[in-house]
Amino acid sequence: MKTHAFRRARPCAVNPAGIPAPAAGRVDWANVATELDADGHAVMRGLLGPDACESMQAMYPEDGRFRSRVVMARHGFGRGEYKYFSYPLPAALQELRQEMYPHLATIANRWNAQMKVPVSFPARLEDFLERCHQAGQRRPTPLLLQYGAGDYNCLHQDLYGEHVFPLQVAILLSEPGRDFAGGEFVMTENATAGVSRATVIGLRQGDAIVFPVNHRPVAGRRADVRRVAMRHGVSRIREGRRYTVGIIFHDAM
Repeated sequence: MKTHAFRRARPCAVNPAGIPAPAAGRVDWANVATELDADGHAVMRGLLGPDACESMQAMYPEDGRFRSRVVMARHGFGRGEYKYFSYPLPAALQELRQEMYPHLATIANRWNAQMKVPVSFPARLEDFLERCHQAGQRRPTPLLLQYGAGDYNCLHQDLYGEHVFPLQVAILLSEPGRDFAGGEFVMTENATAGVSRATVIGLRQGDAIVFPVNHRPVAGRRADVRRVAMRHGVSRIREGRRYTVGIIFHDAM
């Protein structure tokens, strides 16, 4: 397989678990909000360095870190598999979830106001998770996905209960062209007249994408705001192995 050179991110600090800490504090959140409004997704380049990506990949065989394993073909989800982390989450993943949430909650609250959805989100992740837990949604939802040659993920939405945080994050842990071929991140949205529009987003190792779980607001022709349904998936892996970590902010039933 052809190997592509890529720039290494600058070194990260190391958290108590020995995993290089993420760079969420260096994210341009104003730009993330602008891209989400315009395109329905935003890419954060180099959020994790190569060492952090490889450390997260190496967790996959460690079953003690996870509460469950899902083989996609058994449920009609596609091909491949993923595992849901148990609480407590790995330190780097917990840090990412906590640091990202307040910024994304600001965007989520603005979107809900535009779509006239009567739900708002607190500024702290802990307070939102308490809302989930009081409704019986107590199982953690961050997950680690593994794909091999021929695997893919069908278009879907990650809805796990009554309380849904409307944005989520996926971080590519493998390098395209070196570790795998194919396996592009795909999003669709219901455009006018019931026609769906697809977007393919190119990611490199350590890049993160922020995208809607369910709906996003889109300006209509008459200055109104339409609620557009979104789905996401992964195209077929042609060769190699692809790992992704997914950060979902609501817990599951």
